[in-house]
Amino acid sequence: MSKRTWMVRAGEGGHLVAEFAKGVVTVGWSETGELTDKAQRDLRLRLASVYPESKAGAVQNIASVLWRFSHEVRIGDTVITYDPNKREYLVGQITSDYQYDAKRAPHHVHLRAVKWLQRVARDVLNVSTRNSLGSTLTLFAVPDEAVVDLLAAGERKAPSEPTGGLEERKDQLQQSNRDVEEQSRELIEDRILALDPYEMQDLIAAVLRAMGYRTRVSPPGSDRGVDVLASPDGLGLQEPRIKVEVKHRPNTAIGSPEIRSFVAGLRAGDKGLYLSTGGFSKEAKYEAERATHPTTLIDLAELAVLVTENYEQFDPTGRALIPLKRIYRPLE
Repeated sequence: MSKRTWMVRAGEGGHLVAEFAKGVVTVGWSETGELTDKAQRDLRLRLASVYPESKAGAVQNIASVLWRFSHEVRIGDTVITYDPNKREYLVGQITSDYQYDAKRAPHHVHLRAVKWLQRVARDVLNVSTRNSLGSTLTLFAVPDEAVVDLLAAGERKAPSEPTGGLEERKDQLQQSNRDVEEQSRELIEDRILALDPYEMQDLIAAVLRAMGYRTRVSPPGSDRGVDVLASPDGLGLQEPRIKVEVKHRPNTAIGSPEIRSFVAGLRAGDKGLYLSTGGFSKEAKYEAERATHPTTLIDLAELAVLVTENYEQFDPTGRALIPLKRIYRPLE
């Protein structure tokens, strides 16, 4: 099996980097105990009992990190971590199989030994490489192009001051911002997909409330084709009256029959909103375009945009579904 390159975060804010520098990389979740599970599914089921208050998506994420660290990372793989104080990446090689050290509790008990080989200044890396390594995930595989740049950068010296001219630096920063926005969008989509169908109804209702409407969400059970009703008064007595159908089926595109059935249930003064996390077929889009009552189709990507554009007006219920944090970056 070919060698891989992994980024392992040294804790939040890099607070464990001094410990890492001694020759280890570790991951958290000490409450899980030793990772002796035979399959990732077994680990996920066990974690559900260890963290009963966590949502299924969060448990899956933890299981994925721990399984990768204990089973997919291998001796000889390249490993990277970041020292934020020195603005340097430590680059080394994994030298041991997975180990469990209970004496490290409450710190990271899951560890692997590492032989650190070099430090690389962040400032000598390409913008795309810095963005690739900038993910906040605890553990992830580093893209090949970033690995090539990182290893080649070990021979470079960090510039004493920015080079390339003002316009070039502006272009680099703009590209960096675009990359960060794309990464953020993908992570937000992941969080949305982790919601269950009823939470998805609550999310679109939160978006509509942020846009100035009052909403009513149908309780579990038969909804007669209306999962959320939005209107100025919240009762549907005032127009515009928006009727929302929600289909949370990430791998299933909605076809024209479903749209036709939904439109048939709309009445004078109604506007239709159909949310499908699995997207829509070409025929479904055509059906919505020619509908006698105004009907808007929203897929996962469009929902993520609506969430980010209206998040400042989200109420506590909406923010609890998708917790986001504003980060300021220079424009130029």
